[in-house]
Amino acid sequence: MRLSIERKAVKVNPDSKRVIARFFFNGNERSKEVIQRVMNVPEEDVFGLISPLLQEYSRRHRNITRVLNRHCAKLKNLFTELGIDFDALSVYRKLLIGSYFTHEYSIESAAFFNPSIVDDPDQSDLEEGERRVIMSFRAVGEGHISSITFRRALFDKNNNITVLPAGDYIDEAEIVRNAVYNKKLFFDKAVTTQISVDVLKELEDKLDHHFEYSNLRRLILDSQKLQQNDSRRLEYDKVLWLADSYYEIVFSLDTDISDRVIFPISEYERKGIEDARFVKFYNEDGSSSYYATYTAYDGSLIMPKLLQTNDFVNFRIMPLYGAGSQNKNLALFPRKINGKYAMLSRIDGCNNYIMYSDKINIWENPQLLQKPKFAWEFVQIGNCGSPIETEDGWLIISHGVGPMRKYVLGASLLKLDDPTVEIGRLKEPLLIPNSDEREGYVPNVIYSCGSIVHNNKLILPYGLSDYSSSFAEVDMSLLLKRLKEDGV
Repeated sequence: MRLSIERKAVKVNPDSKRVIARFFFNGNERSKEVIQRVMNVPEEDVFGLISPLLQEYSRRHRNITRVLNRHCAKLKNLFTELGIDFDALSVYRKLLIGSYFTHEYSIESAAFFNPSIVDDPDQSDLEEGERRVIMSFRAVGEGHISSITFRRALFDKNNNITVLPAGDYIDEAEIVRNAVYNKKLFFDKAVTTQISVDVLKELEDKLDHHFEYSNLRRLILDSQKLQQNDSRRLEYDKVLWLADSYYEIVFSLDTDISDRVIFPISEYERKGIEDARFVKFYNEDGSSSYYATYTAYDGSLIMPKLLQTNDFVNFRIMPLYGAGSQNKNLALFPRKINGKYAMLSRIDGCNNYIMYSDKINIWENPQLLQKPKFAWEFVQIGNCGSPIETEDGWLIISHGVGPMRKYVLGASLLKLDDPTVEIGRLKEPLLIPNSDEREGYVPNVIYSCGSIVHNNKLILPYGLSDYSSSFAEVDMSLLLKRLKEDGV
């Protein structure tokens, strides 16, 4: 018999009105034609064309003039080829040109699902029994491109949940590329992305043991100039795309958490950032920080990545290395175990694995932890977020895929000091899609990327058929009791 679980009457739905202003580029030749046409507009007519655009779109974007200027500046090399002095252009002409290379993208137009949840760093001005949390979601827009978005929510003493309204604007972060790369790790990762071995060997021989992004970029540009073969030049581009996977992003301090979106930035993310699993990580000195594992997808290759932040304003992003980071479903334990970082993974797409590491971005030697055991998970089993520490063991919320590719949620309990030992696993699903939840972007799927315990209740946010999100609640005492009974 399945455990009793309470569904909350709270849903978070996609909002197609939430748009960002993206750079729009249609190739060098067509872009030069557009620039030339705008340059032919008499100076006295330029203001009359740009003024109504600024009035219209300033109501939809926080600083539309900054966006248009930034997009115009991306074309500097084309201005040079056309023999146009970029610096001599008037302010309004730059804005007008930028408007022709900008388009609005609705980040949530298709779906808003697969939530994770962590404590908000700010727990001030709350009453006893209340808790403020930050939730991340996978937002999907045109072209099935995924990004990470956020909402703030509040739990009261009775576990009633209020998801705070989203802001009116969406803000993309400023990108900072100041990484220093370890040559061995960088080129080991490059091999897994199927870049030409000859190109990698050539570049590796010319770089120091540690090198900066600017050094690599300069070397690649110089090497490309010597190449006549387009396919060879593409291989050099791929190396630069990999380097672009390391970056920092910074949001404006005057943005609400719901205004911030982490949109695909590097070429290896261009088809989406999927299923971020956030966790509040407790360091050995008593401090804490936030990490998230997520999957970057370029249309053919999957690249697991790690995100770190202390304040949800500044984020550091890097790829993960090693034999244990070759697929989806990585989830970091919230503290070290026996002096080592610990991670769940699903390297073969079917089973749950566990691995340990001295370094948070290098994961080798995955050990098989769980195989599909029951009929409702025969296709695959995987984690639904980071483990939750309890007095009885590590609580793992999992997903199982069964007949008709139906996704359900399960739970298991691992030993605290040795999580390779499974204490118990629910014989029946914890949560299955009901008749109101099975229709959506992808039918018959419920999925989560993280849960939290509040007032001895497990609060489980979950995606509904890859379209929207909701919450369920289960009593922790009953859940742990059942897990130990099923283990026996």
